Amino acid sequence: MRIIGAGSAFPENKYEQQAITSALQDAWQSDMDNPEVLTRLHSRCGVEQRHLVLPLEAYDRVTSWGQANDLWIESAQTLGRDAICRAITPLGIVPRDIDALFFVSVTGVASPSIDARLVNRMGLSPNIKRVPMFGLGCVAGAAGLARAADYVRAFPDHVAVVLAVELCSLTWQRDDRSVANMISTGLFGDGAAAAVVAGSDTDFRGPEIIATKSVFYPGSEDVMGWDISETGFHIVLSPDVPRVIRENLGGDVDCFLAESGLRRNDIDSWIIHTGGPKVLEAVEDSLELPADALRLSWECLRQVGNLSSASVLVVLQEVLARHRGKPGTHSILAAMGPGFCSELLLLRW
Repeated sequence: MRIIGAGSAFPENKYEQQAITSALQDAWQSDMDNPEVLTRLHSRCGVEQRHLVLPLEAYDRVTSWGQANDLWIESAQTLGRDAICRAITPLGIVPRDIDALFFVSVTGVASPSIDARLVNRMGLSPNIKRVPMFGLGCVAGAAGLARAADYVRAFPDHVAVVLAVELCSLTWQRDDRSVANMISTGLFGDGAAAAVVAGSDTDFRGPEIIATKSVFYPGSEDVMGWDISETGFHIVLSPDVPRVIRENLGGDVDCFLAESGLRRNDIDSWIIHTGGPKVLEAVEDSLELPADALRLSWECLRQVGNLSSASVLVVLQEVLARHRGKPGTHSILAAMGPGFCSELLLLRW
């Protein structure tokens, strides 16, 4: 199983972090005891700019979850189509050649799901195998890749696409002044990313997926996720997230690598979900990585924010485009998310 390509797509509305902070301060000023708290929280998110699916001035006109979800459905199709096309076109693959489509998101819901709607919109094969996955959050990009690898292991002459679309700004709760929601409005951005996985009987080249591993941490479901009500998605973001990563990730990676006869110092590069400064620092600490080991993840965070499930695929795209490993070297691709859980993939170039 090989990862043979990746692509991304972003909304045209792009803002500096300070512009977003100022707009939210203006909207919330009458209900906040100290508006500077928002400035302080946003300044610590490690984000310099983000893409938003709507112009900043339009968010006040979104007054219901139904409206927000309708916007998600329409925009997810456009961004999803563009991300897939940018991933497959350089490979000489046309939409009808895709054998399986794994769609992941945690910022909207639809039935028929977005993958089904893309069959008509893109001219995908009517026999395409569709796997919509909801609820995995930030871990879903890596989990989607792992499940696509499982698929092409069973069908080695097939090509599968993983598509992640997250429009996090449509989940902002305008009446929620909690620290978690304020951090969320400073951390998460909007965008889509796709990755292409091909079986061993195809002629495509790319890093080989040697092994995958899923790790679930029992009793940690209150660490991250959504509380869902009639007003939509309310962020659950515990300060315990970095602690859980520090306590578990290093040991999980060591066990995973040992199964393939490897150790951490055998890993040439790390492709890690851009969870935020505290998450990336916890990953660095847990894995005892040098200062520049996650530089691509830090740069992705600065340029587009945390894209939830799409983030690790955007980092992967950058690796494939400009930072490919030398033949025979190994990489770890990893993400963490609601559950709490982690997903690990071992790649060989």
